[in-house]
Amino acid sequence: MFQGDLDPEIAALLGDGGTSKPASPSKNLPDYSSLFGDEEIEVLGTPDVDLTEGSFPSITKSLEEKGHSFFEDPDYYKKTLSSEGEPAQRLHGIIQKYVNTKDPKDRGVYRQQMVTAYWDFLLGIARKCPGKLPEAKKFLLRFGMLHPTFLSPEDRNLFSRVVVENNLSQPIYYLDEWFKAVGTGVIKNSTTDEVRVAKNNEQVRVQQLLDKAIGKRDGSRNLLKAKNDERAALEADLLDRVQALSQHTPMTDFPDLFSVYTEDQRRVFSDIQEILKNLVRVDRELDSFLKDFSQAEADVQTLREKVQESGGGAAVDIRAIDTEFETIRQMAKLTIGRQGNHYPILSREYFRSGPNEIGTRENIITQFAWVESIDPEAFCRSYKNKLNRIVPYVILLPTYGDLGICWEPFDRFNRATSRGRIAIPMYPKSLPIAILSAIADLRWQVAKEKASYYWMEEGLTGNYYQWFVAKKLKGDVKEYFIQDYILWITKESDAVQRMEKEVRSIFWRFVPFSKAIKEKLKSRSYVYQDLYQRDVNRSMSDGY
Repeated sequence: MFQGDLDPEIAALLGDGGTSKPASPSKNLPDYSSLFGDEEIEVLGTPDVDLTEGSFPSITKSLEEKGHSFFEDPDYYKKTLSSEGEPAQRLHGIIQKYVNTKDPKDRGVYRQQMVTAYWDFLLGIARKCPGKLPEAKKFLLRFGMLHPTFLSPEDRNLFSRVVVENNLSQPIYYLDEWFKAVGTGVIKNSTTDEVRVAKNNEQVRVQQLLDKAIGKRDGSRNLLKAKNDERAALEADLLDRVQALSQHTPMTDFPDLFSVYTEDQRRVFSDIQEILKNLVRVDRELDSFLKDFSQAEADVQTLREKVQESGGGAAVDIRAIDTEFETIRQMAKLTIGRQGNHYPILSREYFRSGPNEIGTRENIITQFAWVESIDPEAFCRSYKNKLNRIVPYVILLPTYGDLGICWEPFDRFNRATSRGRIAIPMYPKSLPIAILSAIADLRWQVAKEKASYYWMEEGLTGNYYQWFVAKKLKGDVKEYFIQDYILWITKESDAVQRMEKEVRSIFWRFVPFSKAIKEKLKSRSYVYQDLYQRDVNRSMSDGY
């Protein structure tokens, strides 16, 4: 049997793997077999979740010293449009009308038409991402760089110095990288309400079971490490106490003999007995966790083999790219908002960012590290009463939006260790605000999912919602939370009081500052001193 020694829950979910019929391919789908020709499909690696990683890498190079010359190529624009057929011709025609018209009304009409035509054109390029994408098309997807002369020479030079390769092992993706990862199956499609997985799609079903098993394995690994650390701490404590027992002073009358145990040393005997009891308990638990981890690892390997048997691998899934493309378009709209600037092309007309204000991978990591220095639990989720630091997937959108968003807080098939997904616009008015709004959205959704049916009653969301209702406020409670989170990080962390007393108290407990900031704040104002003392009181009670 395929199940072998699988975890009972996984085996029950899978059923009899040998009798399932593979899903028949749709007869109505277009043939994409020749889309990539004979070229080799490039599979983009994605960093695994490392629960032992405690911080972001330091950025030593935010920009290259010397830029590349692709944006100086006189044929760059032709290369972006080449081989894209009717969508490229339509976009080119609208751009010509937009540039040449003098009538403001006509310009507005063409501008709106350009938005739709651009996204239709971009879909064809997104489908080619798993193959070897020409540089012009890659930078179009990555930066919205349709025509370099739309930017000033200074800005062209700036973009030519943006680091191209990802050498930082962080789950932060430009659009071309994201579509490549989704198209080759390295990353699953983002969740949507419209997409439904067919019940008889064995490959997808097994992949979901694999995701669940991976989450259980990673969680077991984290518990194993925590228990190992606990044992090491007990052993170190035992050695210290034995060392204390071995300290003797010579007797007054017999210099060659040492004194008896002191009262303090005699008390150490009972302490050592307690430590030995705890060591026996911890060792027993460690053995149990090790067996759980070994079983979980075996489940993962078995399911991976089943995925390969059912056709998993580096084949390109064009339908996955098409689905993800529509999701990305929705993400872009959300980062911009209804009244925002939906113009999709990088242009001097709207681009106002400096080197540190563009949403590049390096700038995002720098800002994330800054947020985490203030809110150390910004990327943490609780699993079996232990906080796991799990950085979400970050999708960098070349839009003029001002707010980042959280699309999903985690994979619903792996709540333990899967990454969430947030989207951040690359050209906002304020990059820190765009990032903070995305992290606030992530924090809210994680807390809400954790509280489940009781999200209006307990935890971060429950306490905040009850304050929201008591104040008789109108609108989306999450939007209020996001604005308060921005104040919490940018103002309250510097002792600039901008939040209401009740909200400050909620954030102090459920969105705690780092220990260093708490220590700093308690000496700056009685308000923070009182909150600090509440922490002390709670830590001494059972209810904390």
